[in-house]
Amino acid sequence: MTAAPKYILHCPLSDENLLEEFVEATLRENGSLIAVVGMGCERIEDIIDEIIVGDAQYEEHRFIATTSHPDESYEEVLEFVELYDFGQGEVIHEVRL
Repeated sequence: MTAAPKYILHCPLSDENLLEEFVEATLRENGSLIAVVGMGCERIEDIIDEIIVGDAQYEEHRFIATTSHPDESYEEVLEFVELYDFGQGEVIHEVRL
């Protein structure tokens, strides 16, 4: 079984219009986690959740865990992401939009 990629999304975003395509690409890649860090990360996490849920019809392939880390350092977030899914060695992508 291939390890599911995980993502650290840095805020603030330079172009919020890129967010939906990023989320859709993450879903296509069967990502397991999007951890959002930085100024405004809680709002961006909420937007990501809205994109994933869409019209509220449950679809198993449209699931990815999201977290926001407004009061944590990058190092703390990286440690959290590394340990997510019990540290199975998944690839971690850092994303800036």
